[in-house]
Amino acid sequence: MSNTETIRCVPTSEADLDVVLTMERDEENAQTIRQWPREKHRAAIADPSIAHLLVRATTDNRVVGFVVIIGLDDPDGNIEFKRIVIAEKDRGFGRAAVRQIANLTFTELGAHRLWLEVMRDNAPAIRLYQSEGFTYEGIHRQSMKRGDTYADLVVMSMLASEFTATEQSPPQ
Repeated sequence: MSNTETIRCVPTSEADLDVVLTMERDEENAQTIRQWPREKHRAAIADPSIAHLLVRATTDNRVVGFVVIIGLDDPDGNIEFKRIVIAEKDRGFGRAAVRQIANLTFTELGAHRLWLEVMRDNAPAIRLYQSEGFTYEGIHRQSMKRGDTYADLVVMSMLASEFTATEQSPPQ
């Protein structure tokens, strides 16, 4: 699976929160993402400045993950790719979701910049974002508490002009 046709992102409903919470609390996912309570997910679903989206496989419509982007109303056109959780690893769903979010952000929402933070020790995610055109911007040192320690967060972004250039490049 390597293209955006393998998944579709659809709005999350309150009825979907059990599956969202289950995926988020999965042992592997919980290592790289902060847990949100049901109420925070519920508020995100209701907030017009946030897109809380399920990632569904097109083959059978099963939920394979979810994403949250925030700042849809940002006057400067900066949208934050707040979280991505993929339940089925190593099948291309994460890459497809990143591509769909970039397309949504720049093509449909007309944003100027899509940015994210990722834990510094999450090398697979950083490689994925780099391979999809995100640029390293810097580090928020020890800015996320993990148990009794603090984790560094890497800041990465993509500009609309970079997305357009990537979309017009011939396939490799």
